[in-house]
Amino acid sequence: LVVTVDCGIGGVSEVEQGRKLGLDIVITDHHVVPDQPPSALAAIDPKRRDSGYPFSELAGVGVAFKLLQALFGATHRDGEWDGFLDLVALGTVADMAPVEGENRYLVKRGLEVLNRSQRVGLQELVLCAGLEMGKLNEESISYMLGPRLNASGRMAHAVTSYELLATSSRTQARQLAAALESSNSERQRLSTEFFAKAKERLLLEGADLPLLMVSGSDCPAGVVGVVAGKLADVFYRPAIVLQSDGEVARGSARSIPEFDIFAALAECQDLLSRFGGHRQAAGFVMPSADVDRLEDRLLEIAARELVGVDLRPAITIDADIPLSTLSGETYKLVSALAPFGQANQVPTFLSRNVKVVDSRKVGSDGDHLKLKLRDGRVVWDAIAFDLGDRKLSSHLDIVYKLEKEDWSGRQLLRLNIIDFVPS
Repeated sequence: LVVTVDCGIGGVSEVEQGRKLGLDIVITDHHVVPDQPPSALAAIDPKRRDSGYPFSELAGVGVAFKLLQALFGATHRDGEWDGFLDLVALGTVADMAPVEGENRYLVKRGLEVLNRSQRVGLQELVLCAGLEMGKLNEESISYMLGPRLNASGRMAHAVTSYELLATSSRTQARQLAAALESSNSERQRLSTEFFAKAKERLLLEGADLPLLMVSGSDCPAGVVGVVAGKLADVFYRPAIVLQSDGEVARGSARSIPEFDIFAALAECQDLLSRFGGHRQAAGFVMPSADVDRLEDRLLEIAARELVGVDLRPAITIDADIPLSTLSGETYKLVSALAPFGQANQVPTFLSRNVKVVDSRKVGSDGDHLKLKLRDGRVVWDAIAFDLGDRKLSSHLDIVYKLEKEDWSGRQLLRLNIIDFVPS
């Protein structure tokens, strides 16, 4: 018996081969289903056209959890599945699934379980990341725990993360958490290095095309997706990073909301050995000899689908309010909307004509700005990440999120500035 998790729905030939070998295969997946699904013993995917399940956006871990619930229910073990909700929250947030509908419930309940989790591996990972049990939220997963758990699969083999989550030995957990910390640091270094190379190359060759593709043999396979995502964010265009290994090329694609990269690849599937994914993220394997033809075809599709689209990133502002009206009560109201994530972002505010009382550059290279801002009698601390090179004026219009920071054991409110312009 083979049970897949977060994969398999596109593996028609692989499942057929498995059946010939006498394997019973159960697929649990959440990726887009091909016109002809694999002939597995069971193919469970909420995106199937014939699915009667009321929520189609479960993450891969969520679909696997539904199978677990069904098995426990069939064996009269109702409720025992609650102990796995910490893993469901981790997987749902780390996979950037939309935090709405059932996913929002699973993440909310999962965070409660995560904060009191008895898994020694998670406890050691939390310590290694500089976090504290009982104070974990969705951002702890997105920026700290998720990247560390993903790092082993990107840099070596995902079994390290599995062993961490499964072990009952404190000593082994500490060793595995340290190994993941090291892998994550190496992943960050390589991602930064190859993103800089890809960005420089695109700027030299011209980055005004409707779709960007960078290929080569030097980019490690484990970071191509990260690099593609950063390119899509910076240039606000669908981006593909290809890693070529002789006759075979493997690509990772990331897109913008206005362009369905999976549908575009489906139009080119005659050039691909296999592919799969979602509207804004996909992967594929193909013969290296056909890479140029694929690029030409994808550029034609992007030019057609993105005609008239302003290919510049935009910030969605939820409310235009005077800074002087913000208070701790505002933060409480905002917090009631948590957990946040994809499709349920932290509310973004705009405040106009605020006075700059004080400013200084912070960070090892002065990349960030620390500010004191006044509106009437009210003064707020603010941080502007990666905006250290921006010119300040005496009064600013600011776009920001309201957040809480820990300072010497105290929790203080501050503004996290996303953008600003002179008033």
